[in-house]
Amino acid sequence: MSNLSPFFKANAKENLELETILKNSSMANKTVIITTLNEAWAAPNSIFDLFLESFRIGHQTFRFLNHLLVVALDQKAYDHCLSLHPHCYALTTDGIDFSGEALYMSTDYVKMMWRRIDFLHTVLKLGYNFIFTDADIMWFRDPFPHFLVDADFQIASEFYSGNSSDLNNLPNGGFVYVKSSTKTIEFYKFWYASRQKHPGLHDQDVLTKIKHDPYITKNIGLHIKFLDTAYFGGFCVSIWFMEPVINRVCTMHANCCVGLSNKVHDIRIMLEDWKKYTSLPSKTRASQQSSWTVPQHCG
Repeated sequence: MSNLSPFFKANAKENLELETILKNSSMANKTVIITTLNEAWAAPNSIFDLFLESFRIGHQTFRFLNHLLVVALDQKAYDHCLSLHPHCYALTTDGIDFSGEALYMSTDYVKMMWRRIDFLHTVLKLGYNFIFTDADIMWFRDPFPHFLVDADFQIASEFYSGNSSDLNNLPNGGFVYVKSSTKTIEFYKFWYASRQKHPGLHDQDVLTKIKHDPYITKNIGLHIKFLDTAYFGGFCVSIWFMEPVINRVCTMHANCCVGLSNKVHDIRIMLEDWKKYTSLPSKTRASQQSSWTVPQHCG
């Protein structure tokens, strides 16, 4: 039994292991940072290595590595995770191979996104809050001071109007902070079930369609909140190389970028921009408005 791959575990054993690893990786308030990983993104010198590097070089972000749970979607991703990080969990999906690069909106990509929503729903039901972060999001500062205190569900934006409650903001499912509650548990159940009404769409597009549904506010009692792109930025923001400015950004997402090699190339440039910025004297950093390098292969 002990020689079996984690990807052949029984469901009961999976649930027990998940509860154990959530307990070991969570903060004192039962909050855990979660990302997913497959073989393509786990390749040496690829996305995952850069993701971990951002925590190490970010301002007050190194400590979050102790609370990062990496959910591996295939055996090679799991093995690579174990070689680099203490909190790795093997998520099984019967009959589906998630090891390859899942191109945006491909069948495998859509399945992967819905498997993620289902898993996060389980985490909430176990009583844990989470920050979900895609592995192509670089962490440069502690995001907690910029989260909305009274929100159970808050999500990054591809477009942000300036009002966190404005449902016309465009959600980005790659970065979400969710507190476990009856509201969020029911919301994730509703969100996952809504995939059947919108076949072929991934979780983010379905959220865009259901975010105005009165069932969410009137029946569930949940109010969707959006995070300011000034602090939670990405390549989708048309003027991203000016805003968010390096001086205050918490996370940067290599979204709106097709192709793994393109992401890796421009993330490396982003990390170099950050290293140059942090190497400046503190007075210089405070007095000048540093900017990002315009994407070379993305955008």
